[in-house]
Amino acid sequence: MIRQIRGKVLSIGTASVIIEVIGFGIEVRMNAPQTLLVGNDVCVMTHLAVKQDGLELYGFLDETDRDFFELILSVPGIGPKTAQNMLRRASCDSIEGAIGTRDLAYLTKVVGLGKKSAEKMLAELADKIGPRTHDNADGEIFDTLVALGYSEREARKALQTIPDTAIGKDMRLKAALSSSH
Repeated sequence: MIRQIRGKVLSIGTASVIIEVIGFGIEVRMNAPQTLLVGNDVCVMTHLAVKQDGLELYGFLDETDRDFFELILSVPGIGPKTAQNMLRRASCDSIEGAIGTRDLAYLTKVVGLGKKSAEKMLAELADKIGPRTHDNADGEIFDTLVALGYSEREARKALQTIPDTAIGKDMRLKAALSSSH
């Protein structure tokens, strides 16, 4: 199992990066490859997915994100692409909080899971994660965007663009609205 890669970033795509490791260019799928810079040295924690049609390497900037990704993969029926899409749409803390509070609406609306997958995730992971507090501000922002005429897909996309520095419901809503125009 490949658990870590250290090397130079050769190129950055929309969903992956190519990292040079001892002369080999290794593709690593990532949630936000745009956070890396071409030419910089990087150390990425990885998960190797073995599939019928080949191997895929998923990368994370820290072990906590990788461990949470692997926890999501423990849910039957959820594969690495679905898990990575979830982490693209919401932070680990937000998803963990939603699971801990059994917030089905957040998982279906904001994270974009189907109802059955979200219910299965809650059943499988709620006890492993334990009770958590969950700020449902993004859920309320999502509802506001939909009420303003956004499609659910557009609302999810706007939520993804909110910077981490935007704190509080009002600031996060302004950031979501300004990013979509």
